[in-house]
Amino acid sequence: MTSPPRHVPVAIVGGGQAGLSVSYHLKERGIDHLVFEKETAAHTWATQRWDTFCLVTPNWQCDLPGHRYDGPDPDGFMKKDEIVAYLKAFVAKVKPPIREGVAVTRVERREDGLFAVQTSEGDYTAQAVVVASGGYHTPIIPRMAEKLPSTVTQIHSNQYRTPTQLPEGEVLVVGSGQSGAQIAEDLHLAGRRVHLAVGDAPRCARFYRGRDVVTWLADMGYYSMTVDDHPLRDGVRDNTNHYVTGRDGGRDIDLRRFATEGMALYGALEDYEAGSLRFRDTLKRSLDQADRTYNSINAAIDKHIAENGIEAPAQAHYTPVWEPEEPVTHLTLDGSGITGIVWCIGFTPDFRWLDASVFNGAGRPKHKRGVTAEDGVYFIGLPWLNTWGSGRFGAVGRDAEYIVQVIQTRLGAERIALKYAV
Repeated sequence: MTSPPRHVPVAIVGGGQAGLSVSYHLKERGIDHLVFEKETAAHTWATQRWDTFCLVTPNWQCDLPGHRYDGPDPDGFMKKDEIVAYLKAFVAKVKPPIREGVAVTRVERREDGLFAVQTSEGDYTAQAVVVASGGYHTPIIPRMAEKLPSTVTQIHSNQYRTPTQLPEGEVLVVGSGQSGAQIAEDLHLAGRRVHLAVGDAPRCARFYRGRDVVTWLADMGYYSMTVDDHPLRDGVRDNTNHYVTGRDGGRDIDLRRFATEGMALYGALEDYEAGSLRFRDTLKRSLDQADRTYNSINAAIDKHIAENGIEAPAQAHYTPVWEPEEPVTHLTLDGSGITGIVWCIGFTPDFRWLDASVFNGAGRPKHKRGVTAEDGVYFIGLPWLNTWGSGRFGAVGRDAEYIVQVIQTRLGAERIALKYAV
């Protein structure tokens, strides 16, 4: 005989920092819930980051609920092992009611208004479902990868750990967002000959006029700006993050300087045909645009300093240290020395398990600060859910508190309605 599904008022799908933050605030309000995590709590940071990975934002921005960074280096950048330790300490504080190793396979609305939550360990019902699984689910690897010879080792950025896992020879890194730029630097510093297919990611300075740029932007109110206040509105959610690094105390990533040191730069990779890699003639445009963003951020800081009479050392704007000559649009694979490729072109979301009318045509959730038009369905931990820090340690806790307040109000209304119905 099949057991009836177990009921829980709130089901949280995902046990990373976002789901754990929701659990923290639910526990604070005495609201029963369960966290479902198909792996282990906060596992991504330990299992899907390279060995030299570190934060690109200062440690002082790490402000999970009841767990603000209080270590000895607030202006530094935690390394991978330190991040994992920080999160393990957060798990120990929250003590979430979590079902590790349990995957949620389907969520759908029942006729009685509850959600049917199917999992790998059995069925549940819930009044509210919080999707805390992030938006980086399926690694993007283009179809051209299927045409490359088997002699070339191919991995995605989420599989990259160390230069030594790739065979001897030269390496092509495809994509210059945060992961691509930092992985290219990691390989470059290890003495590997790197070929980098440069995309349209912007860049920013690490330090400018005596302070970390993040600190200046915080003072300027950038991190408190909501998506509704941003000039791009919802469009900002599609923006690529600026590349910069916290490695070795923090520094710029300047692809032009890498070129002067032997890294080969190309435009966006377009295809592989007849033994040849084909690149678009976009390298100069991409580098110039990244530098314009870099200098425009610094100019905004200059304006803030001037308007507020702040004493800060003068600093010139960036001028290019290298310019591409004739564009290289074709590269013969056999003659290139390339034996490995790291695909750093992102991920696509996969919410197929959630049967709810809360998605746009691209399969991305539609919401207002994580609250969807379908009563009882919420999202947390997505980039620009509400502010720049929504997908990071800095603001996910505030987003979680807001969502839990909405949940508490709605659950309370349901109890009142049930009382009068009886």
